Amino acid sequence: MNKLLRNLNLDYLLICCTNEYLVEYPLLSENARYVLTGFSGSTGDALITNDGIYLFVDGRYHTQADNEAKVGVKVVKLRIGQNQDDEIKKLIDPNKKLGIVAKKVSQSRLEKFSGYNIRLLDCDPVNDFVEEHSKDYSKAFVEKNIIFEKATYISNLEEVSYLTGLRDFSKDCSAKIWATLFIDKDQKVLFKDKSNCYAFLKNYEGEIVVDKNSINAYEYSLIKNPVHNFSKVKKIMSIKSSDELDAYKYAFKRTDLALKATREYILSNDNLSEYDISERLREEFINYGAKSLSFNSIVAIDKNSALAHYSKNSKDEILKDGSLVLIDCGAYYESGLATDITRVFVKGSPSEMQKRVYTMVLKAFLNSYNSNKETGFEIDTLAHSILDNAIDGFTFGHGLGHGIGINVHEAPPNLSQNEIAKAKIENGMTFTIEPGLYNPNSFGVRLENSCYKCNDKICSFTSMGYEKKLIDFDMLNEQEKIWLKEFELL
Repeated sequence: MNKLLRNLNLDYLLICCTNEYLVEYPLLSENARYVLTGFSGSTGDALITNDGIYLFVDGRYHTQADNEAKVGVKVVKLRIGQNQDDEIKKLIDPNKKLGIVAKKVSQSRLEKFSGYNIRLLDCDPVNDFVEEHSKDYSKAFVEKNIIFEKATYISNLEEVSYLTGLRDFSKDCSAKIWATLFIDKDQKVLFKDKSNCYAFLKNYEGEIVVDKNSINAYEYSLIKNPVHNFSKVKKIMSIKSSDELDAYKYAFKRTDLALKATREYILSNDNLSEYDISERLREEFINYGAKSLSFNSIVAIDKNSALAHYSKNSKDEILKDGSLVLIDCGAYYESGLATDITRVFVKGSPSEMQKRVYTMVLKAFLNSYNSNKETGFEIDTLAHSILDNAIDGFTFGHGLGHGIGINVHEAPPNLSQNEIAKAKIENGMTFTIEPGLYNPNSFGVRLENSCYKCNDKICSFTSMGYEKKLIDFDMLNEQEKIWLKEFELL
């Protein structure tokens, strides 16, 4: 934040929690104070100083601020009778420069800072700063010691986004930048314009290393001396840095909140369609600060939940009493890393078969998650040993999981019976564990957590729990009951 103050030539910056209309409840994505601090309460502003970030909250929000505020944010807990601006002024030298966004402060409040050295800003710099800060999540060339000995052309968009640290949220369900990258010992050239790229490739006289799996045939034909080599960036980007893991933890905290809010919407309303639920889910993601969805959400009721990649979200499929609804969803936040989670809810009381299937899938997740297997192949084999032929009519017909990152599907790692899954899952790798059972004539259940490997142990990004009324506890052994305590029961 000192860099932000220096760039603005300020000593302090007041960050308000409202938008340009001064409304009490703006979308969190419009709330600069939320973007800066992570605190989602309706009131309370922040002050950036050279000593750090101060968040001011009244008695209603003391606990919430402790729970939500990002690491390093200093929470100032106002007592009854204390005025926020009076406390803010105590941290400000009147002779030094205080920045205030003109569009986000009332005239009457501004006048209360009379006598202070105020500089009014035309736009809010916090969102712009956070967008640029996403560059710091990679730092790939320096921190991960990526060296390109030969001239290399990188055409995979996720790899380019990773190496540059740049993100583009202008297209839904995407955070990658739409560009290619040329690197040699003397230069790094980012091509956002294809015509410039084509001309460069055509005129380059030396050898260029390319990955035939990601370069298109036309671009390949332009290169005079192409040398094929499998990309080494994929493996490097699969092992996330501590900054990237922290960014993921923050993103999943918001993902959990959005999904929980959608669950409450489902339980408190009748006659909802798949479409209604999917639209509310999108609203909740945006409300909790998402830049966009990481993929088009799956909202599948009853028989549709047996289709693993159902995507219709129909206006005609209505949630009834006793219906199951499967929601597979995710979003992008400032870091541009895709979240991914699947949960199954029930409207009203579940049937015994619904409980049986749900609990079997939960058993498969708990055992896979807590296994000490080193490869995705072995973990997938374990899950299938639990679910295959477990319940007549229900099958587990897909792999157990996939890597996640800038794209919602990455490899490595991989959890399946594919050859690639025989590679060891290394510390820092991020991936899903998503067992399921499906019967096309009845319903399906899939329970998906996004996870990471840390100190040779699998850990979950999400704390989103499981539906207590869908669990048959008699089907769980004592160890599984202990494992389940890591996750809340809803």
